[in-house]
Amino acid sequence: MAKRKKSKDNEVLPDAPSSHLNVESDDSGSDDDKDLVNVDFEWFDPQPEHDFHGLKTLLRQLLDVDAQLFDLSALAHLILSQPLLGSTVKVEGNETDPYAFLTVLNLHEHRDKPVIKDLTRYLIHKSSTVPSLSNSVKILLSPDSSSEVGLILTERVINIPSEVVPPMYTMLLEEISWALEEKEPYNFSHYLILSRTYNEVVSTLDQEDNRPQKKKKAINVEKELFYFHPEDEILQRHALGFGGFEYSKDEGEGKADSKRAFQEEGIRPQGHMILIEGASFEHTVKDVGEFLGPRS
Repeated sequence: MAKRKKSKDNEVLPDAPSSHLNVESDDSGSDDDKDLVNVDFEWFDPQPEHDFHGLKTLLRQLLDVDAQLFDLSALAHLILSQPLLGSTVKVEGNETDPYAFLTVLNLHEHRDKPVIKDLTRYLIHKSSTVPSLSNSVKILLSPDSSSEVGLILTERVINIPSEVVPPMYTMLLEEISWALEEKEPYNFSHYLILSRTYNEVVSTLDQEDNRPQKKKKAINVEKELFYFHPEDEILQRHALGFGGFEYSKDEGEGKADSKRAFQEEGIRPQGHMILIEGASFEHTVKDVGEFLGPRS
């Protein structure tokens, strides 16, 4: 059963924005002409019998080249083992693959599970390269820490509108509140959000034509940071610390060229972490909703 749903008579139920995707018409005579496709999104609880493969695919996308460092099957199963916490977004009913998901995992509660041990070591190691996170994350995730850190994992298929995000965060707050009433272990002192960003880089294919000139240009141009998840910019405003880190698995410059399908530059992704204090999380979620919510 859907958590939230935009009904067929266009009545929008709470927390369910009307989302649209713009796609180019196949029979259009102009590049400027586009058809507006109206897509109805539905929010579901995680479904162990339907979501495993789709969730695993989204986790692989979220972790990028470092996904191979983790047992993604075990991670997907762990997420699906708490079906009343977190959300998926689908467009064709409950039995289809998710187009987006959001969940939170208690790193302290699951600290003895191998995949969480691997993730914890990874987060501590990567945060050590981020000045605003290096000390705090190491302390919070140390074996003798009493802190309850919730690791938020969220990803969506490229071109899914960001308006699907605020309902997932809002419902997560509600679900945590209900879980606490049942004395479940979700009283988080902090939330650690694992995300990703990217830089545009000069293509090595272009450098072959005029290597010295292109190389000089690459040195002089400051790298601008782009966000795969626009909500990260809002989350950072409330953060105790945040920053990016290089992936462990380097697939070389050719990897950036492989991601230049619709632009001249290549794309170089990197990991990103945001640490938020538990007491400020509700206000943070409200700001995300105001930033990404549907415009009246």
